[in-house]
Amino acid sequence: MSMPTWQQFMAPVLRVLLDGRPIRRRELYELVADAVRISEEQRAELLSSGQVKFENRIGWATSYLNRVGALDRPQRATYQITDQGRGLLARHPDGIEERHLGELTPGGVLEWRQPRRAATPEVDVDLAPVETELDPVEQVSEGIARIQADVAADLLARLHAQAPTFFEKVVVDLLVAMGYGGAGGRETVTQASNDGGIDGVIDQDALGLNRVYVQAKRYALDSSVGRPEVQAFVGALSGRADGGVFITTARFSSGAQEYARTAHSRIILIDGARLASLMIRYGVGVQVKQTLHIVEVDEDFFE
Repeated sequence: MSMPTWQQFMAPVLRVLLDGRPIRRRELYELVADAVRISEEQRAELLSSGQVKFENRIGWATSYLNRVGALDRPQRATYQITDQGRGLLARHPDGIEERHLGELTPGGVLEWRQPRRAATPEVDVDLAPVETELDPVEQVSEGIARIQADVAADLLARLHAQAPTFFEKVVVDLLVAMGYGGAGGRETVTQASNDGGIDGVIDQDALGLNRVYVQAKRYALDSSVGRPEVQAFVGALSGRADGGVFITTARFSSGAQEYARTAHSRIILIDGARLASLMIRYGVGVQVKQTLHIVEVDEDFFE
């Protein structure tokens, strides 16, 4: 069974509270989850923000119910059903949708759904939210994920269009941005004509006692790096280091992955998808266009 949307959580929330007893938020989450039979796997699902998904959806359900007077908050993080909430549930026992909340507002119009006009009188802009099963935080998370997926695809395409030496420099820059290099460490991109199978070296300390060796291959995005290439990298490391990092714009074959897992040297494989993700995470080749701040009421402030 799929997890209920935030709207589908509204009726279960009211049912759990029907006996009139004030219930703390944490207990409410568990009681509602039990009532709708949320599985253990679903209880473990997280949003990209790190929030527990089912708790976040129940949180939005309680927030909307509270805004229209169906729920009361007699004290901090505690909820209690109102007469309006009992009536709403009685009228819609099979499920409450956002549109039903208008029954508890003046004129049947939800304040957050009223169209707002732009500053220019000639332009009428309706900023009412789009109907969706996702709560507002999930909508933001989904939007960011879509943007990052587009940026990741663009990054890989651009990396593939550059010269191999540029790609090698990007890879080393990324590892340094990730924290490899240490205090006083340094990074080096080896000479293309004499690298011996090594494309980059990062000293983890000022004396170079601990080094990270890098292999960077700018392959076609739909191609596959096989076992022989990884095996050659391990051979190049022989006598130099106990491990290294192999990074490519392509993907690794199952044979390459299996060899890396069983090789006597510790080899980390980073394919194109993970490479792009790391570049976004550590700010290499990208810049922050806009920062969003999601706020909530500070309960401690009102204590």
